[in-house]
Amino acid sequence: MTMTEIGAAYDGRAAEYIDLFGTIDKLAERDRETITTWRHTTTGRLLDAGCGPGLWSQELTASGVREVVGVDASAEFIAAAQATYPNVSFERADLAALPLEDRSIGGILAWYSIIHTPPADLPAILDEFARVLTPGGSALIGFFDGEPGEAFDHAVHTAYYWSAEALGDLLAPYGFVVEQASTRQDPGARRRQGDLVATRTE
Repeated sequence: MTMTEIGAAYDGRAAEYIDLFGTIDKLAERDRETITTWRHTTTGRLLDAGCGPGLWSQELTASGVREVVGVDASAEFIAAAQATYPNVSFERADLAALPLEDRSIGGILAWYSIIHTPPADLPAILDEFARVLTPGGSALIGFFDGEPGEAFDHAVHTAYYWSAEALGDLLAPYGFVVEQASTRQDPGARRRQGDLVATRTE
């Protein structure tokens, strides 16, 4: 499964997705707290990797103080983000081929944006994250917590479970160290959610 195919799958449901989740107030308050708390620990330009329609990209700008770049495989999401948040730079791109210079990003938000990536393809994305991130920079990754690499049916396209430990093992060869991780099961949610912060030490 390529990023182009994933992007096309989201293009087909972009309007529905934006209608359901198109404003920050429709998203979980705990997610917002997690992301803004992480943002305060970062410096420099931030990357929203798999930005969707741009909600978290806008949140990361901290009222315009921070420079944020958002990338996504969905052309429909990028068009919506560009129209709604003109203060943020958005570009359609594959997470395994980011249009960014080496060591040009201070922090990467990958909020449930790697869930559709087959396990065998994930190292290429993590390698790109390491390439564009400055030493000492960090990545905040959101994922569905479960048996690592196990596929499950998702409303848009097949997705995969991960665990903080398994992701940490994948991140380690690229110079990342997991600093913190957490999981939760929200009332009524079908799946347990997880997130981790990993710092690039090299």
